[in-house]
Amino acid sequence: MALAVGTKAPDFSLSSKTADGPKQIKLSDNFGKTNTLLLFFPMAFTGTCTTEMCNMSQELPSYGDAAVYGISGDNPFAQEAWATKESITVPLLSDYEHKIAKAYDVMYDSFLPQINLGMGGVAKRSAFIIDREGVIQYAESTDDARELPNFDKIKAKLAELK
Repeated sequence: MALAVGTKAPDFSLSSKTADGPKQIKLSDNFGKTNTLLLFFPMAFTGTCTTEMCNMSQELPSYGDAAVYGISGDNPFAQEAWATKESITVPLLSDYEHKIAKAYDVMYDSFLPQINLGMGGVAKRSAFIIDREGVIQYAESTDDARELPNFDKIKAKLAELK
């Protein structure tokens, strides 16, 4: 079960590949400044994840001043290759050791064992809005990797938090 609304968001520092090279992104750097939207997704170069991050990239301006991050267990170089190939502009953060997916309680014990993958630690498709004080204000997670978050509800909650 994903962390609940009202819970203090676990802080983290994750790698992101930028034009200037790898960079550490720390969640708490946003505290006191802006709301944050975390979008956990299973893996780069897959159909639903590509759809989600491409759509997010196109709609990024409609999320106002919120900091938006995509998080997966892919390494930052694979994420960069995927972002370049698909024109993804959402900053992608590498949870390579799956520690953040575990901290937010959104990881599969076994991802897609029915098609012989069975990889543990893969992030479930999930969304969290964290307010300026570092408190979770919206939480959504699904066991079905093909199911996208409810972006209308996410936009409404972010508008509420302005």
